[in-house]
Amino acid sequence: MLLQNKYQAITGLVIGCAMEVHKTLGSGFQEVIYQRSLAVEMEKAGLVFGREVEMPLFYKGVDVGSRRVDFLVADAVLVELKALHEITPTHHAQIINYLEAYQLEVGLLINFGERSLRFKRFIKAPRPLRPNV
Repeated sequence: MLLQNKYQAITGLVIGCAMEVHKTLGSGFQEVIYQRSLAVEMEKAGLVFGREVEMPLFYKGVDVGSRRVDFLVADAVLVELKALHEITPTHHAQIINYLEAYQLEVGLLINFGERSLRFKRFIKAPRPLRPNV
């Protein structure tokens, strides 16, 4: 099964919840307000999630520390929130790096700071096995 399809139902529900939050609040609030509001909507939607979850960071398979993530949904989908005027390629790189460091396959970057809700799904492509040399 493709990763995209494997997590499509979960990411779709999270995005729908984020749309409801943005429709209700609009832009202009601090990230923490959107985070709390999204938690309310995801709970109403029946999603299983953790907020501000402390997760181990891995470097080449070695645990090198930890960091909190905004949300971890269904123990599988990383959700990173922003409340910025614009998302840049640096923010995209951030979530790609998080997926690698947290050893997760799928992530969502959601920005509440623009006039319209912006979101992007990220899927970590499996690394091809390198032959022994």
